[in-house]
Amino acid sequence: MRFDRVLWVHVVVLLGLALLVAHDSHAEGVDAPEHRVEPAPARRAELINMVRQDCGSCHGLTLNGGLGPALLPETLAGKSDDELVFTVMRGRAGTAMAGWSRFVNDAEAEWIVARLKDGFPPVATHVEAIR
Repeated sequence: MRFDRVLWVHVVVLLGLALLVAHDSHAEGVDAPEHRVEPAPARRAELINMVRQDCGSCHGLTLNGGLGPALLPETLAGKSDDELVFTVMRGRAGTAMAGWSRFVNDAEAEWIVARLKDGFPPVATHVEAIR
């Protein structure tokens, strides 16, 4: 009887994982880049200032490099968006690059990466916050 109970628990756990993977796969399809929603204007301003100030403290206030590498379109051109989002969210082991998942969600990290690859906006002002 104990064997049946253990088997049942494993089946339930595996089914739960399968549902979770299926849900994540469906969410990725719905969340394709052309369907992503930009952060609200006020949050965009916060993200711009965060990147310029907090990320800039290591990557240089103009993002031309410092303790960390430059975050310019030409230096990011060969890197995949997924790789860069992963780095933003989780950091890089063995380096000073910490993960920022406590401060931004995946969609915001994707927005930051897209802006970095386009050429990051200057420090946000009140005007940016109301756009």
